Amino acid sequence: MPARLIINADDFGLTRGVNRAIAELHRAKALTSATLMATGAAFDDAVAHAHANPALGVGCHVTLTDGTPVSSPQSIPTLMSADGKSFRPSLGAFVQMLVRGKISEDEIEREALAQVEKLQRAGIHVTHLDTHKHTHLFPAVTRPLLRVAERCSIGAIRNPFERSWSLALGHGNRLRRLQVKLLGNLQNRFERQVQIRDARVLTTDGTIGISATGHLDAYTLRQLLHALPAEGTFELCCHPGYNDGDLDRVTTRLRSHRDVERNALLTELPARSLRPNAPQLINYGDLGA
Repeated sequence: MPARLIINADDFGLTRGVNRAIAELHRAKALTSATLMATGAAFDDAVAHAHANPALGVGCHVTLTDGTPVSSPQSIPTLMSADGKSFRPSLGAFVQMLVRGKISEDEIEREALAQVEKLQRAGIHVTHLDTHKHTHLFPAVTRPLLRVAERCSIGAIRNPFERSWSLALGHGNRLRRLQVKLLGNLQNRFERQVQIRDARVLTTDGTIGISATGHLDAYTLRQLLHALPAEGTFELCCHPGYNDGDLDRVTTRLRSHRDVERNALLTELPARSLRPNAPQLINYGDLGA
């Protein structure tokens, strides 16, 4: 049985240009999955694209930093920044408070549930959960997300850890690779947490492309696909889009590179699928098959 690969675009709902890129890539057989931001500026447009492309797996991109909540801010005070209206703007600030025990797991669960339920009310069948900036690397975020997954009958969660063979390719800048490698020490705890759910919530064997975020051009993508093991199930995490006026109006560090990733996926994925022993392309809804 060949390896299986989920090609997932984060930030569905961020802008209309991101949504358009995701729909175009899916129709070109270069993308199988996307995760939708419940408070994205183009949420309604993303929902329309999802309904028009029913084979596209759609998960919830749970956002706990750099944005606004679905819940009433008064109900999740430990997640709020000093303005009392929005999340903390940086991952560093969030992690600092998380490791100090200053963020409530119950509040994480409350907000994640609110985001998932917003998608479900819009008629989205949520295939899986992941998090903006991979915050569920940390056990204090993984635990409440797994409870939400079970409560909402969501069958999968992203494995946010990059495999050693992928890291060894040396993609991305040195600092990011070091951060990804150090955070890999949490992988065993994540896998134990998922396994203790008695397989009610599934995950993959790992995610590729995390260290390459912001550097995922055609050459890098070709290397990753070539290095993919002959067996196992993996996710390729990507951030395609159009660098347009709408993108200028939102907070994101990925701008021109969204065009680069879109073009890389269009160039490499359809060609790769024609080769012998190409990975089987699936979405998270297929994990249990």
